[in-house]
Amino acid sequence: MSKVRQGNFFEDFSVGMHIQHPTPRTLTEGDRSLYIGLTGSRDAIGSAETVSAALGFEKRPMEDFLVFNIAFGKTVPDISLNAIANLGYADVRFVRPVYAQDTLRVSSDVIGLRETSNGKAGIVYTRSVATNQRNEEVLTWVRWVMIHKRNKDGVSGINVIPSLPQEVAVQHFQALQVNAAAEVMFEATRSHFFGKTTARVSVSII
Repeated sequence: MSKVRQGNFFEDFSVGMHIQHPTPRTLTEGDRSLYIGLTGSRDAIGSAETVSAALGFEKRPMEDFLVFNIAFGKTVPDISLNAIANLGYADVRFVRPVYAQDTLRVSSDVIGLRETSNGKAGIVYTRSVATNQRNEEVLTWVRWVMIHKRNKDGVSGINVIPSLPQEVAVQHFQALQVNAAAEVMFEATRSHFFGKTTARVSVSII
């Protein structure tokens, strides 16, 4: 009996389909250390308790792209194991901070499907949501991926393309007000950028 997982083909998806991805993942300080060691990140908020406290965080949050990569990885076996190409992202929102010992779960909804022009593959659009152990959203994103068809000669004619925003609307931004003076932030980071910071906000990636 084969233990190799085949993954989903284009025909296995339907618009409105809800997928609960296994398995919950608790982030630890080890994840942070490995991420910093591999990337050489010098993000001040995730590196120093003094800086994160000055910005009003409970403690050091995990870096956004560490959280994104872990959450995104949860979707791969169910969505893109049979992918030909990962085509794009939209409406990416870092909704609230993630801290060490937070446990993430990820689910996805299929919001669009269309076959390629030659009919041999299809594009699947999904909206994914990562939540913490309190069932609070921490990260959401849309992506679209080209996936192999099981029957490359069959044509369904499905062509459902979702309307996607060009940017994250301001009302969707979640902000934490800073409570540190500009000179304190400059002393910590040696950067005038942080001295001008007034909030931590979501990012849109298209």
